[in-house]
Amino acid sequence: MYIAAAVLSVILALVSLAAGAPKALLKGDVSAGLQSHMGLSAGFVRFIGLAEVVATVGLVVGLFWQPLGIAAAVGVTVTLVGAVVFHVRARDYANPENRGNASAPVLLALVSVATVVTLNLAM
Repeated sequence: MYIAAAVLSVILALVSLAAGAPKALLKGDVSAGLQSHMGLSAGFVRFIGLAEVVATVGLVVGLFWQPLGIAAAVGVTVTLVGAVVFHVRARDYANPENRGNASAPVLLALVSVATVVTLNLAM
C-alpha cells in the first residue's frame, strides 16, 4: 500500500507545484484569468499559489513522515474543493469553453482523496 501512497503523493506534489508556482509568482495566464474571470484579488491568488507550493513540500516530506503527508493531502483536497466552488459560481461547468479547465479540480480532488486514503492505510 505504501507504493500506491508514494506514487499518488508524487503525482499530487508535481501537479500542485506546477499549478502553485505561477500563482505564487503571479505569472502566466492562469493568474490573470483567476483575477479577471473569477474576480479574485492578486493577494488571494498568491495565497492560493503559496498554499499549493507548501502542500508540495508537505507531500514530499510526507513520504518519510506520513502524518505530514496526510495533512498536506487533506489541505490540497480542501483547496481543490474551493476551486470547484469558485468554478460553480462562475458557471464554468455550463460553458463549453471553460468546462475542460473547470473539470481539472474535480479530477485532482479525487486523486487527493485517494492519496489521503492510501496514506492512512499505509501507516
